[in-house]
Amino acid sequence: MRLGTAGRDTAPPAVEALLRRHRLRAWELAPWLVAVAVYFIFPGYLALGAQILISILFALSIDLILGYAGIITLGQSAFFGAGAYAAGLLAAHGWGEPLSGLVVGGLVGAALGLVSGAIILRTQGLSLLMLTLVIAVMLQEAANKAGSITGGADGLQGMEVWPLFGVFHFGLYGRTAYLYSLAVLFLAWLLARRLVHSPFGRSLTGIRENEARMHAIGSPVFRRRLVIYTIAAAFAGVAGALLAETTQFVALEVLGFERSGSALVMLIIGGVGRLYGAFIGVPIYMIAQDRFAQADPVYWDFWIGLLLILVVVFARGGLIGSIEQLLHRFRRRR
Repeated sequence: MRLGTAGRDTAPPAVEALLRRHRLRAWELAPWLVAVAVYFIFPGYLALGAQILISILFALSIDLILGYAGIITLGQSAFFGAGAYAAGLLAAHGWGEPLSGLVVGGLVGAALGLVSGAIILRTQGLSLLMLTLVIAVMLQEAANKAGSITGGADGLQGMEVWPLFGVFHFGLYGRTAYLYSLAVLFLAWLLARRLVHSPFGRSLTGIRENEARMHAIGSPVFRRRLVIYTIAAAFAGVAGALLAETTQFVALEVLGFERSGSALVMLIIGGVGRLYGAFIGVPIYMIAQDRFAQADPVYWDFWIGLLLILVVVFARGGLIGSIEQLLHRFRRRR
């Protein structure tokens, strides 16, 4: 550290440049301004809006491990479902305070991520991909067999979630659910942003790009992969708890492969490894799914698949990657 002219310590130029580079910029507030505007402009769609916000949080958890650490997964729904059942069982057995249920869901997701990650992260490639999927399938089958506890195929019922702060009820129109989900997502985004721009986040990018080189410089690769895997599992658990509390119902599909696969598709559409891909891909996917299902109830999956193919072929880095390329070309021409 150097002593400034005013007698105070000042950071080295490289550190100051890094801090300026990752300072919150005005355009980063755009998704939150849009979300607030939706609350007032589309009051009849707040229930769908809450589902979109929860899915963004879930996709963000996948982006942390896939986009930054390079951990390929198809089983993130295991942590999502664990968080949902944890909060749901808590509410069904007499404790419906939403914030504590959210904490419990995150802790259960993190614990499951820590235990499973300590085993499966010792593998790579196809083996790792299959193991993540196997864990989700095993948990789903266990929840199905334990019907006396989880409700089985009929779903967990009898949940009674108390009003938020004892004042705001989770009503039919989804106003409280929307604002509650928005607040939780915002806090999670702030944490994720701080994380990926920290030295720890930079080391994750290094592991993704060249794991052998990170081993060579003495970086604790396995430990850091396990840490981010656990954090991402906690994010997914919080998202699952949010879903359970806002809908007051938990079905077996929260542990299904379809949820992980859909979230991965949403992330690819928006852009993997850019932190904001979920904020673009999830609304586009879910709104398109809603419209396609209304227009063509039988073959709407075809149109979703066509949309994904177009993005993969013509927008390799997702929609955010395409926007970045256009801006780069524009600057070069100027």
